[in-house]
Amino acid sequence: MNKGELIRTVQADLKVSRAEATRTVESVVNAIREGIKRDANVTISGFGTFSRRVRSARTVRNPGTGQPIQVKESLTVGFRPSQLLKDELS
Repeated sequence: MNKGELIRTVQADLKVSRAEATRTVESVVNAIREGIKRDANVTISGFGTFSRRVRSARTVRNPGTGQPIQVKESLTVGFRPSQLLKDELS
């Protein structure tokens, strides 16, 4: 499912206009984004937890030349599904 399909699903479930469904989806995504920035994680009961993670600096190889390249430490976001979601997927 991509963002457009998610918007169409929300539109059908809530029986609202496409514009309203788009604003709703954007609002939820922005709230998750801000929560990760501010609190380092966002937990949605029954769904899972989005968490800010640090990817350590490391040395990798350029696949074309084989030369080592130093990659800096960076921030990323991880997702850990809740047990309920895991059970539903099994």
